[in-house]
Amino acid sequence: MIETLKHIRNIGIMAHIDAGKTTTTERILFYSGIIHKMGEVHEGAATMDWMRQEQERGITITSAATTIYWITNSQKYQINIIDTPGHVDFTVEVERSLRVLDGAVAVFCAVAGVQPQSETVWRQADKYKVPKIAFINKMDRAGADFLRAVSDIEQKLNANTIVLQVPIGEEENFNGIIDLIDFKAIYWKDESEGAEFVIKEVPSENIEEAKKWREKIFEKISDFDEQFMEKYLENASGISKLEIIEAIRKQTIKMKIVPVLCGSSLKNKGVQLLIDAVANYLPSPLDIEDVKGINPVTKKEETRKTDFNEALSCLVFKIANNPFVGSLAYLRVYSGTLKSGELVFNSRTGKNERIANIYKMHANKQTLINELKAGDIGAIVGFKDIKTGDTLSDKAHQIALENIIFPEPVISVAIEAKTQADTEKLISSLRKLEDEDPSLHIEINEETGQTLMNGMGELHLEILIERLISEFKISCNQGKPQVTYREAITKEYTHQEIFKQQSGGKGKFADLTIKVSPCQDSEYKGVKFINSIKGGAIPKEYISSIEKGLNSSLSNGPLAGFKILNITVELIDGSTHPVDSDALSFEIAARNALIKAAKNAEPVILEPIMKLEITTPDEYFGDIVSDLNKRRGNILNSDIRNNFRIVNSKIPLAETFGYITDLRTMSSGRANSSMEFSHFQRVPEDVQQKIIDTITGRIYFM
Repeated sequence: MIETLKHIRNIGIMAHIDAGKTTTTERILFYSGIIHKMGEVHEGAATMDWMRQEQERGITITSAATTIYWITNSQKYQINIIDTPGHVDFTVEVERSLRVLDGAVAVFCAVAGVQPQSETVWRQADKYKVPKIAFINKMDRAGADFLRAVSDIEQKLNANTIVLQVPIGEEENFNGIIDLIDFKAIYWKDESEGAEFVIKEVPSENIEEAKKWREKIFEKISDFDEQFMEKYLENASGISKLEIIEAIRKQTIKMKIVPVLCGSSLKNKGVQLLIDAVANYLPSPLDIEDVKGINPVTKKEETRKTDFNEALSCLVFKIANNPFVGSLAYLRVYSGTLKSGELVFNSRTGKNERIANIYKMHANKQTLINELKAGDIGAIVGFKDIKTGDTLSDKAHQIALENIIFPEPVISVAIEAKTQADTEKLISSLRKLEDEDPSLHIEINEETGQTLMNGMGELHLEILIERLISEFKISCNQGKPQVTYREAITKEYTHQEIFKQQSGGKGKFADLTIKVSPCQDSEYKGVKFINSIKGGAIPKEYISSIEKGLNSSLSNGPLAGFKILNITVELIDGSTHPVDSDALSFEIAARNALIKAAKNAEPVILEPIMKLEITTPDEYFGDIVSDLNKRRGNILNSDIRNNFRIVNSKIPLAETFGYITDLRTMSSGRANSSMEFSHFQRVPEDVQQKIIDTITGRIYFM
C-alpha cells in the first residue's frame, strides 16, 4: 500500500489565461503516451478542452481530469492531473480543484510574468496549503525574459524560488535548457515533436553563469536543512543527485521553497523535465496532512489517515452532466476504499447513496473501474442527491469534511424561454447547471415570475446561456447584464422583537432581543451569530431556529432588496410562553428582528470592485487613464515593460460593461486588459440614490 501511495501524484495545472496551461497538459499527455497526436488550443483540437465553447474560443472553461503514468529515476508514477481554467470568470473551477489536490504546477508566461489571475490562483493554492512548482513557459516568444519572470514571482507572490534550470538563449534564440542538478545541456529534436532530445555538456559560454545558479541551489537548501549544509560545507561534490532531489522535495512539500523550471510547451521544449519535477518534488498522498472532519453524530473532530484499510471518506468537488452516463460526481478518496455497487452515507442529506459505477476520467471520456482507493481521484454515477462539497463515508463511521467555500456572484442577467412550452424545461435545465456550477445562483422573483442568473462575469453568463441553447435545446430571451449589488450596515443597533399570534387554539409566541453590528471578519459573508443568552432565558432547542431565521432574512436588504453582507448578530435576551412558544415562532421572530434592526443600523449599498490590468502602447496611456477616471477608476500603479505600459487599477464593475470594445477603439486595437473581482465597496451617496430610485422600475428585457 505504502509503495503504491508513494508513487501517486494529484496535481493541478494553473495559471493566468493564455499562459499555456492546456498546451502544456497536451504535451504531457503526448509524451506519456496517453494520446498519439498533439492537438493545438488555437485550432480547437486540445484533448482537455472538449466543450464546444472551449474549442470555439480557445480557452478552458471547465476543469478536466486525466491520469498519466511516468517513469523517472527507475520508478513508475501515477499522476492524476486536473487542467484548470485561467479566465477569472471560471475561478470557481480552480478553487474546487485545489481543495482536493496535493500539488500544483503554476505556469507563467516568460513575457508577461505574474498576471492578475496568476496571483489569484497562487493565493488559492496557499489557502489550501498546496505546494507548487513554477514553470516559466513561452521562452521562445519575443520579449521573453527568464530572470525578470523569476523576480516577478518572488516580488508579487512573495515566493522563495529555487531555480533548477536556466534557458540556453531567449526569444527566437531559445535552443535548450541547462539542468543545474545534472549540470547538463538538453536540446530537443524538432523532427520528433520534442519526444526525443540529446544531452550534451554545458556550452562554454554558459558555464560560469550555470555554476553560479547551481551554487545558489546548495545555498538555498542549506538555509532550511542543517544536515545538508554540513555535507555541502564538507564536500559539495560528494552530494549525490538523489540527495539533492530529496532535499528539494522536503522543503517544497513544507512550502518553504518553489522550484522554478522553464521551457516552451508550444515548441515542445522542457515538458519531460517538468513531468520529472512533478514526480520528484510534489507530494504524494502520504506526504500531506491527515484529513480532519466533524463526526455528525458526536459533533467532535476526527482524523482519517491516508490508508486503504481506514473507514471510507471522500469529498465531492465537481458535478457534471454527461449525455451518455448521466450526472457524474468527481471525488477525491481520502481514506478507505470506494467500491462500485456499495452504499455510502452522505453527511449533508443524512441518507445513503448507492454507487452504480466508478470511472477513471480522461477529459470527457470514462474508463469503467471497480474501485477507487485512498489517495485517488475519480468519478461516480447512479446517485440521487449529491452536490459539490458533499462528504461520502461509511454510515457506521460518519464524517463531514470541511466544505468548499465559493465566491459571491457579482453580475446577473434576466432570462426567459421564448415559448411557454419551454418555461418548465428552462427552470429544470438551470437547476442542472446550478448543480454543476456553484458560482451560478438562480433566483426567481415570486412577485414578477422573472428568472435571474447570477454569475461571476459577462463571459460566465454568456457561456451558460450558450449551453442552454446548444445542450438543452432551449430558445430563450435574455436581458442586459446587471450588477449584483449587496447591502451592509454601518452602525450598531439593538432591537427587541415580540411575535404573538392567536387563532383560537394554541397560539404563537416568541420574544427576543438582538444587537446587530458590522462584521469585520472576512470569513463571514453572511451572519456571524453570537449566542449571549444566560440563565436559559431562551431554551437551547430554539437557538438553531433563531439562527435559521436570521440567515433566511439576509436575502432582502432594507434599502433596495439586495442580499445583506457581513453582519454580526448577538442574541442578548428573550423570553418564552409555556404553551405558545415553539421553534417556528422563534424563527419568524428572528427573521423580523433582523429586517427591522438592519433598517435602523444605517444601511448602505455595496458594489463589486474589480482589479483591472491594462497593457497598452505608451502613446495611448493618457487617454486610457482619462477614461478610467471618468469610470470612477482608481489607478494603483503603472510600469513599463517591453515598450508597453502596464496599468493596474481598481474600478467598479458597473463601469466596465463594454469596456473591452472601448479600450480597443481608444488604442486602435493594440491594448488589452484582464479583470478579476477584488472586493465589495460602499457606493458613493449619489450613486446609491440612483440605484434605489431605479431598482423597482428596472427593465431587464430590451
